Amino acid sequence: MSLFKRGKVWWYEFWFAGRRIQESTKATSKSVAKLAEVKRRRELEEGFNSVEDVRHLQIQTLQQVAADYLTSYGLRHKSATFAKYAVGHVVRLLGERMVVDIDERAVTEYQDTRLLEKAAPKSVNEEVGFLLRLLGDRGTIIRNRLKKEKTLKLKVSKSKAKAYSAEEKRKLVQAANEARSPHIRLCIVIAQNTGMRAGEIRHLRWMDINFDNLYLTVGRSKTAAGEGRTIPINPDLQNALLERREWFVARFGSILPDWYLFPGGRSNKLDPTRPVTTLKTAWTNLRKRAGVKGRLHDARHTFITELAESGVGDQTIMDLAGHVSPQMVKHYSHIRMQTKRDAVQQIWLKQQNASTESQATEQPQRESRNKPEARAKQTVRRPPASQDDDR
Repeated sequence: MSLFKRGKVWWYEFWFAGRRIQESTKATSKSVAKLAEVKRRRELEEGFNSVEDVRHLQIQTLQQVAADYLTSYGLRHKSATFAKYAVGHVVRLLGERMVVDIDERAVTEYQDTRLLEKAAPKSVNEEVGFLLRLLGDRGTIIRNRLKKEKTLKLKVSKSKAKAYSAEEKRKLVQAANEARSPHIRLCIVIAQNTGMRAGEIRHLRWMDINFDNLYLTVGRSKTAAGEGRTIPINPDLQNALLERREWFVARFGSILPDWYLFPGGRSNKLDPTRPVTTLKTAWTNLRKRAGVKGRLHDARHTFITELAESGVGDQTIMDLAGHVSPQMVKHYSHIRMQTKRDAVQQIWLKQQNASTESQATEQPQRESRNKPEARAKQTVRRPPASQDDDR
């Protein structure tokens, strides 16, 4: 047992499974510090002995485990960009700690640290998910304990999706025409007329555009149902794509089928062999310039809402949007208040018309009953009583 002081606080230092453990007890009392060291040793020993056949993994640092995990993840998934981003934060804060050293307290401390860094709760939840997967069986145990304590996931506020009005759509296109970004105008036109996701738009290649039969094919998608789906090209989108083709030839001299419509790199050094990384900055600037509130993804909500309002069947919507269930269609379809108002108004008008027709039918009958001859026929007069009757 080795205790030493730094300022007024006691620290402990010992070796465990070939690694040096040096931590603060956060205590100014030596007696309390001794108890803290004993407790810490016990925690490490219990964690190390909980899974007999993977002891060698328990003493690996999280940084070592993360490197192997990301290599495997990249082989099994089309994109490892977000995984690298999320695991990067985990390694930055916990990378030097051993797997056996991670417990429920470490997870909640990680959540608190990321929140202090102004990370979004949804992002923190995703990162914690990766952290627990890195821990393997130990992560499963920690997950169940946190779930029982209701501290596994941070509360996430539901994003308020919207459907853009016709005026808002017009403002976005008008602002895009004046934007400096070489990509945002075509992006907006595609989003508004196809309902494609931002990632699907960014990864469009020229081979995906069929100018002869006027349709495009979604190549890379978030879901299996989304990949390979075809979407018709309407006149607005056709004109935008033809303009893009002219711009492309002027910029790069030619067009190759596997080149991306949205080339990546800096504006003065664009590379058509790789797609643009993100459109978030261009979208943020465009939205502010247009004076419109919302997300780029809301253009997808708008497209699906307009399909639903037009009476298009669920199966057609699923084919166009790349959904796999009617529940997802319901999630994305936000029937707007004006459409709801019109529907209620139609019911009211129908009731009024039925009432008017009923009154029109009853009116001649009432007039007929009110005529003098009709009243005379309806009046029954008793003959005057005779004298014999009085007897």
